[in-house]
Amino acid sequence: MVMKRIRAGGRAGNQRRSVKTTIDQMPWRQVVNTDRPTEPLDEEGVLNIHEGVIKILEDIGIEFMNPEALRILKKGGATVNGENVRIGRDLLTEMLSHTPREFSITPRNPERKIRLGGKNMAFVNVSSPPNMWDLERGKRPGDFEGFKDFLKLTQYFNCIHVAGGYPVEPVDIHASVRHLDCLYEKLILTDKVVHAYSLGKERVEDVMEMVRIAGGLTHEEFEEHPRMYTNINSVSPLKHDFPMLDGTIRLARRGQPIVVTPFTLAGAMAPVTMSGAVTLSLAEGLAAIVMIQMIRRGCPTMIGTFTSNVDMKSGAPAFGTPEYMRATQMTGQMARFYGLPMRSSGVCTANVPDGQAMWETSNSLWAAVQSGTNLVYHAAGWLEGGLIASPEKFIMDCEIIQHIQRYMEPSICATDINDIAIDAIREVGHLPGANYFSIEHTQERYVDAFYAPFISDWTNYEAWNLNGGTWTAKRAHKMYKDIINEFEAPPIDDGIKEELKEFVVKRKSEGGAPTDF
Repeated sequence: MVMKRIRAGGRAGNQRRSVKTTIDQMPWRQVVNTDRPTEPLDEEGVLNIHEGVIKILEDIGIEFMNPEALRILKKGGATVNGENVRIGRDLLTEMLSHTPREFSITPRNPERKIRLGGKNMAFVNVSSPPNMWDLERGKRPGDFEGFKDFLKLTQYFNCIHVAGGYPVEPVDIHASVRHLDCLYEKLILTDKVVHAYSLGKERVEDVMEMVRIAGGLTHEEFEEHPRMYTNINSVSPLKHDFPMLDGTIRLARRGQPIVVTPFTLAGAMAPVTMSGAVTLSLAEGLAAIVMIQMIRRGCPTMIGTFTSNVDMKSGAPAFGTPEYMRATQMTGQMARFYGLPMRSSGVCTANVPDGQAMWETSNSLWAAVQSGTNLVYHAAGWLEGGLIASPEKFIMDCEIIQHIQRYMEPSICATDINDIAIDAIREVGHLPGANYFSIEHTQERYVDAFYAPFISDWTNYEAWNLNGGTWTAKRAHKMYKDIINEFEAPPIDDGIKEELKEFVVKRKSEGGAPTDF
């Protein structure tokens, strides 16, 4: 029985289009996490970590390497001594009381709006690797053509909700104007939520203006609701640097969401114990969230986790480990304690899209589910601890994300009288050779009864071998090429497109952004 349901991506909304490549995609929609979160900490453990956070914030302090941030924190009631900032528990509690538990971000296509917080999950493409790898050309520095290919995959796959960061860094474009070319292509080739790197005034201001133009918005309309977002990282241990704080301040003043994600590697930039690394990560993240709420009460903020461990033999970061999973679950439990939406990641340490890559990424993605994560960064395409983006891995990861999406569908666990199927069981009975293939109950349901993969091969070995014996990464490579060749960009108004072009030309003539910080 062959079943194929072509659900095409690559265009706005869920419109179907004729494609040569049969991709059995699930339709565009956000995942709602119906499972209870995994909570490895008992009540005492939660309180112990919280008290550890308070001790760091009150007694040790966090360094804010930005004079304007220091002025905001001092005026808001923090204790400031040079660049060291200490935050009392009452001030922390007060500022956290202003953070929304849920919020939405609306891109240029309102049908692609995402909701974050609560039980909502959104998946983000791979962001920021300096290199790319595919089966045909191997590992090489990122370039603009590769960047655009990853954007096309981002738009095409319905299970990817956000075009975050640069899916690969296009090093063939000068860093002073890179953000202008990249955001232009991102806003033309995708109609999904986009992200700004918080790397100085010009980059942040340019991205906000381009997102405003792409949405056909007035300045007031842009600031009324979240339209894009940024992610910042602390400099662990115990520091926030100048450019990321500068970008944070600018976005917060305009009401755009900020994800605060400390990068704490246990055994290197954080204590070797996972509870110690999680505590340090939370203290660093919460300190920045306090500042954001001082700038604009109710500005949407998320706590992020990027806590994993290092390989103690080599010092290299390790991802998708049991420790990474537990750290993600622990952070999710603490995020709920503080009333904050949460970001985690779909990551691995593997160098090519092989078995190691998939079990480590699967561990990471299911840890996101178990932790109650709302925004899953690097969900598709990540290799070599974030140093490589791979189109084959992107497609293979999308299969896992679709597994999660299907797993969360309530229909799988439906229990009404027709689903329990007593009449069907009675009809088939005990007859020798009896089966359920041909009965009416099956015939009415078989098309949508089970998950249908787009890259997995469910044939037996003999059939697979007769078909060429193609391994998964090779199938993904062919699919990648077909998608790129057949890609159709989502519609955009010609006037808006021209206005974006003019803005890019103008800003390039002005020199773009400085490259020294």
